[in-house]
Amino acid sequence: MSGAMGPELCFVAWSILLGFVYIGLPIVIATRVNGMAWNAGPRDEAAKPMPAIGQRLDRARANFLETYPMFLAAVLIAVGRQHTNQWTTWGAETYIWARLVYIPLYAFGISYVRSLAWVLSVAGIGLILYGAVHT
Repeated sequence: MSGAMGPELCFVAWSILLGFVYIGLPIVIATRVNGMAWNAGPRDEAAKPMPAIGQRLDRARANFLETYPMFLAAVLIAVGRQHTNQWTTWGAETYIWARLVYIPLYAFGISYVRSLAWVLSVAGIGLILYGAVHT
């Protein structure tokens, strides 16, 4: 077994960076609204209301965290079974691109297309599972 990392695990590595983007964007907005001292402090005081874009970014973060464990599990099933193929690669790539596109779509309140991006991300997970267990 070589030490090379397959494309599925490369997409997992990219997904970690994407996760930090999802986590970081609402924090940036909250810091702009509440100030650096609030962010660096214990946050005992109630935060000021977030503007709409900050609220949407926070919901996008929560949505990412709902699907991310399933993405990771699907990739681990494929890699653990040593059953990676074009389906698992396409699925991982589809998940990453769909989740990347999801951020600005949600941030700017673009309905329906945002939902399509979510459906594509879930379809990506399905492709990974299909490739891992069916071929």
